[in-house]
Amino acid sequence: MDIYILGQQLVNGLTLGAIYGLIAIGYTMVYGIIGMINFAHGDVYMVSAYISAIALAVATYFGIHSIPFALLFTLIITMIITGMYGWTIERSVYRPLRRTNRLAPLISAIGVSLVLQNYVQISQGPNVQGVPTLIPGSLRLGTMEHFVQVRHMSLIIILVSVIAMAALTWLIHGTSLGRQFRATQQDRRMATILGINTSRIISLVFVIGSVMAAIAGVLVTLNYGSFDFFVGFIVGIKAFSAAVLGGIGSLPGAMLGGLLLGVLESLFSGFVSSDYKDVFSFSVLVLVLIFRPSGLLGRPAVEKV
Repeated sequence: MDIYILGQQLVNGLTLGAIYGLIAIGYTMVYGIIGMINFAHGDVYMVSAYISAIALAVATYFGIHSIPFALLFTLIITMIITGMYGWTIERSVYRPLRRTNRLAPLISAIGVSLVLQNYVQISQGPNVQGVPTLIPGSLRLGTMEHFVQVRHMSLIIILVSVIAMAALTWLIHGTSLGRQFRATQQDRRMATILGINTSRIISLVFVIGSVMAAIAGVLVTLNYGSFDFFVGFIVGIKAFSAAVLGGIGSLPGAMLGGLLLGVLESLFSGFVSSDYKDVFSFSVLVLVLIFRPSGLLGRPAVEKV
């Protein structure tokens, strides 16, 4: 029986880890480009959860009753609007502080997080919101008495996460825009001298990170069915932990860190205690920062003199 419990926790962990990985990409991209942690990113994910629920209601209102079309409509609208949030935050908050010391953008990020939380709380109410289950059903692997249950929604989350990561990898490594991203990351001043509009590239990084958070917001909303204005804080910190675990600044590291953290948290919940799973996740962050601050796939920063 233990092998089936282990298998079930691994499935749950991979599902959760895929979500952490998508959100962690936003942290790692912003840090890779401008060397700053965008602590408002978790609340951008929270906003996307509300946008996805509203978009789903709009799709139903306009008579889109086909579940695939409704979900596609919801995903596209959520990605567009959440991307606009990311662009607006970068232009209005972070760009004016780009040449200041690092403390000012950090404090501003915390301020943006509080603004988004209170904005959503006032506009949508403090109560827990929810959406109906649209993709029920599951697969059972095993015998009649002992089995591993793989929900259809879990399969969709893992599949969409893999597709999103593959598309982003192709964008970064296989396109001219991706070369501009990498050049800006390596040396922003030299990239500007070579004619790259680095301000535009940085804005696009915030947009892409927000789009990844939007995908996670849609998937989580459909999977769990409930959310509130404070959901971005805990998930955001865990996604940041995943980014640090994998190596902040590394895209493969963000997804690897998300999967590892999701699996570890799920195993801890299943075999130790679910009451302390958040404490465990934050403990992982502390241990990584102490013993391997560069993460699994990250590179130690080299100071040029």
